[in-house]
Amino acid sequence: MQPIIKVIIPAHNEQDSIAKVIKDIPEIVDEIIVINNNSTDATELNAKNAGATVLQEQRKGYGYACLKGMDYIAQQNSTPEIIVFLDGDYSDYPEQLVELIAPIIHQNMDIVIGARVKALREKGAMTTPQIFGNWLATSLMKLFFGATFTDLGPFRAIKYKKLLSLEMEDKTYGWTVEMQLKSLKQKFHYQEVPVKYRNRIGVSKVSGTVKGAIFAGIKILTWIFKYSFK
Repeated sequence: MQPIIKVIIPAHNEQDSIAKVIKDIPEIVDEIIVINNNSTDATELNAKNAGATVLQEQRKGYGYACLKGMDYIAQQNSTPEIIVFLDGDYSDYPEQLVELIAPIIHQNMDIVIGARVKALREKGAMTTPQIFGNWLATSLMKLFFGATFTDLGPFRAIKYKKLLSLEMEDKTYGWTVEMQLKSLKQKFHYQEVPVKYRNRIGVSKVSGTVKGAIFAGIKILTWIFKYSFK
């Protein structure tokens, strides 16, 4: 029996990419939920026209947007088995969702991270601060927890009930690392799946700015040290 799958896509000013992302999501997905995160362009309209459910979250922040999507799902009558998180900038390949959920369906994994391995990345798709930040964060997780993560990739799938048990709270840049750290703490069964990664459409709100890169780095390190000595 096919599991119920919902996709959550935070989107801030992604008018040129959001419809492409939605179009490439496999039909096995039951609902695509785009959280319009205080956009000032046509992101909302383009997402609606592409067939997505669109929610509004005026507080800017990746975590705020993800939490809005989770709140919406919690109020529905039917409970999904799997939640997939995906960015709205078209840097990921949404059609790889099938590969991402396969370990959950066939191997009973709790969480699967799409790892943006170098061999599958377009040149320039990840900035130097991103690459270094991923290396540092995953190295620290290996040191403190014996983890085998190699990436904090935003394209990820998780069992819905397991997601709820994490009691996610980060509102901004620390969402991905918080999820992985809490998964380690709760001894989830996890796996990485290599995914392709291309240059995004538009400018990144995090890695594309010095401020974004610095704050993301601080958030990531804060979460790691918080859970390492807890």
